[in-house]
Amino acid sequence: MRSLFSFLLVLSLAALSGCKPSEVALTAAVDTATNKKITLAFMPKSKGNAYFVSCRQGADAAAKELGIELIFDGPTQPDPAKQNEIIENWITLGVDVIAVACESKDGISTALRKARSKGVKIVTYDSDANPDARDFFVNQATPEGIGYALMDEAARLCNNSGEFAIITASLTAQNMIEWQKHIEARRLAKYPDMKNVALRPCDDLKDKAQAEATILLSAYPNLKLLMNICSPAVPGAAEAVKQAGKSGKVKVIGLGLPNENKRYVKDGTTDTVILWKTVDLGYLTVQAATALAKGQLKSGATHFEGGHLGKFKIVGDNILLGEPFKFTKDNIDQFDF
Repeated sequence: MRSLFSFLLVLSLAALSGCKPSEVALTAAVDTATNKKITLAFMPKSKGNAYFVSCRQGADAAAKELGIELIFDGPTQPDPAKQNEIIENWITLGVDVIAVACESKDGISTALRKARSKGVKIVTYDSDANPDARDFFVNQATPEGIGYALMDEAARLCNNSGEFAIITASLTAQNMIEWQKHIEARRLAKYPDMKNVALRPCDDLKDKAQAEATILLSAYPNLKLLMNICSPAVPGAAEAVKQAGKSGKVKVIGLGLPNENKRYVKDGTTDTVILWKTVDLGYLTVQAATALAKGQLKSGATHFEGGHLGKFKIVGDNILLGEPFKFTKDNIDQFDF
């Protein structure tokens, strides 16, 4: 019967995502404690974003190691309504646990609460839902740590004064809204001579980020720095600066992947890329979600053993991956993701 369920699951997901059955990532196994296969549904904000492609690499590795069924699906671009639609389908299919990067905290929480009421365990990663809509949040870094790291680096590059602009994924992305709060708090507290002149969304698209950056460079001739807080925006902004002939004059920093930014870092267009190890984020999320589904991770825990990554601290219901890391010309060639 379970084999039939797995087959129907593949077909249903393929129909929903427009993929052939073979394109849906599944690995089959059994939880020896319960003799029941764990089915884990893993959702990014958008499937085409290289950041989440990298997260999926870690998720696939953990799924293979743990021997679980792993489903990967999500919108092709940030879309809270589409995330809800997919979650509703997963509820109907009867998955055991959902791990989701939430585009909109309030927009997705109702669907997640419904899933929990049906006995589905919920883990969020990258961007959180409302706390009552999930069991644990796998937090890549604290919002304060991310915001402070971005603002401190921007101030360093601008000698603590001048105009900068922010390019974000969307104006509804909850994690980025939190980062912006801490960026602004840090600016007010330590760098009052720096001024944030604009906030522009790029819909998690490199080409749109490049277009927005080009507009910002024209609209603000005194702009000293572009701060990009979603991964596609960093190379997009760098390309705009390069084409405008302003490499070195307008600084570029942001949250991004090393491989997408190496050539811009090496030629001096991009100064600093700040991130965490995204493969580890996907791996830890699947490890935690599986342990939750098996009853091995429970409320009140203070530490979690995340497979080959070792032990992680839990603060409240947040499993902490670690501090942000800075990729620069001096170290970026050491990383391949």
